[in-house]
Amino acid sequence: MGEKKKNVYDESKIQTLSPLEHIRLRSGMYIGRLGDGSNRNDGIYILLKEVIDNSVDEFIMGNGSKVAIEVSGSRVKVRDYGRGIPLGKVVECVSVINTGAKYNDDVFQFSVGLNGVGTKAVNALSSYFKVMSVRGGKCAEAVFQRGTLVSQRNGKTKPEVADGTYIEFEPDTEIFGQYSFNMEFVEKRLWNYAYLNAGLKLVCNGQEYVSNNGLLDLLNNEVAETALYQLGYYKGERLEFAVTHSNAYGETYFSFVNGQETSDGGTHLSAFKEGFLKGVNEFFKKQYKSEDVREGIAAALLVKVKDPVFESQTKNKLGNTDIRSWIVSETKAAVDDWLHRNPDSAKALEQKIAANERLRTELNAVKKEAKEAAKKIALNIPKLKDCKYHLGDAKGDDTMIFITEGDSASGSMVGCRNPMTQAIFSLRGKPLNMFGKRRAEIYRNEELFNLMTALGIENDISGLRYGRIIIATDADNDGFHIRNLMLTFFLGFFEELVTSGRVFILETPLFRVRTKKDTRYCYTEAERDAAMKELGKGVEVTRFKGLGEIGSKEFGQFIGADMHLVPVEVRALKEVQPLLEFYMGKNTPSRRDFIVNNLLEEIDA
Repeated sequence: MGEKKKNVYDESKIQTLSPLEHIRLRSGMYIGRLGDGSNRNDGIYILLKEVIDNSVDEFIMGNGSKVAIEVSGSRVKVRDYGRGIPLGKVVECVSVINTGAKYNDDVFQFSVGLNGVGTKAVNALSSYFKVMSVRGGKCAEAVFQRGTLVSQRNGKTKPEVADGTYIEFEPDTEIFGQYSFNMEFVEKRLWNYAYLNAGLKLVCNGQEYVSNNGLLDLLNNEVAETALYQLGYYKGERLEFAVTHSNAYGETYFSFVNGQETSDGGTHLSAFKEGFLKGVNEFFKKQYKSEDVREGIAAALLVKVKDPVFESQTKNKLGNTDIRSWIVSETKAAVDDWLHRNPDSAKALEQKIAANERLRTELNAVKKEAKEAAKKIALNIPKLKDCKYHLGDAKGDDTMIFITEGDSASGSMVGCRNPMTQAIFSLRGKPLNMFGKRRAEIYRNEELFNLMTALGIENDISGLRYGRIIIATDADNDGFHIRNLMLTFFLGFFEELVTSGRVFILETPLFRVRTKKDTRYCYTEAERDAAMKELGKGVEVTRFKGLGEIGSKEFGQFIGADMHLVPVEVRALKEVQPLLEFYMGKNTPSRRDFIVNNLLEEIDA
């Protein structure tokens, strides 16, 4: 046998990449993930965020109160009315790493964007990137392709053209593959910008996003209808928060640092929780346990940090440890002061804490029951909005969990659901196709594992926590596909849920037909046509493309007493495997079309 060939490691193997080449080669270090736009954290949304962040930073520093955004196909345009990039540094500011004003505390104090990298990453990862700065009637423009400068020019503008920066870009399909912008994800980000920057107006594709009351508006829109007392609110120089309690299960937080959503929390959120507990205990002169004080809490939190340290470029979790003491101290003082000034709210909070204590004490009284019920209290699953009662409780048979696609649909439900008996689990995208896979794959897949845990069926369905499992997806191809994937999951591993009549499909109206005096909701085109004919002249017809388009107040009637539910039924268990083999096995395009058009004829759903 010949000797095994050794890899040569010498000077020829050492490479030096330019910073922009490094961004393209190791994009995950800069934007976290790629993706096709079906997840709200996919890279194309990070690119959009980085550009808007710079415009928001201008507003924070007192320059420009409007940002105009246009998303058309794969092309994005952002125009702000701030100071504009200094004309002699336009090219460097979008292409040379470690170049920018955010190192200068005199210019930017609480920056949202990452120092010197954000716009460069957008430039490097775009097949087309254009930047223009306007300052005092003069302008400078540069155009890039995949980070390489292809043209630049300087000139003068018309007198009426306001100062500011314009950026236009198109994410590179060489990096991202085929993608598309989900405008629901874009809209959620824009609302966050508005809530965190009271007075800033963002206009995207003609729609305005503006908030006058900051985090108070955010929390009001999320929990106003279920709040147990008037929202508490505090705004200091570096700390802002809004807080209340509801009868919803668990804890709900919306946390931000310098305008960046920190969905995984971090040191600022931990410090806020500690400060809130200390403030409550100081006011009531008690030593309440943290779980009794925080059960049912809903809070929105913004902290401004001069030098934020995030765990990644996508900034989902704050790591600064030096901020803990002042956040705890300021939160404690603010909570104590607010409770003194709002005795009615203080009384309602005290009653809520007492109720939480009673529940915990009752659970601890009986060993076996307490262990099972304690699981419910400790249940803290991402994307789950739990309800108070579960199977086995007095109202357990009336409980239900809605499995929705994305934050937009679940957002419509949260504001109008009954938190006593209606829970919501929001899928992040299309779940894993479990056909032909082993049960162990459920435990390796975070989303399906979380769903299984939320349902309480890790061991067997005897632990099921809800009377009905309701799949609530849009009435389009993507929605049908997600529905099929969920049915595959249940039929493949928990078929008894289906055979015992626990699984349903939620029907929501496709059309709203209305006049000034009357409104009809229609579930088919035939119903729409009949309603139009009956209502006569002046009729207005709205086609609901997705659940997220139906507002919370309107949605309430579709998940209330008159809810349209279609049970999922399989004629015989022996038909399950052949059905799954045909629908969810290896597919051809023609068979995928057949699935979308004919699934409901085979599985009665």
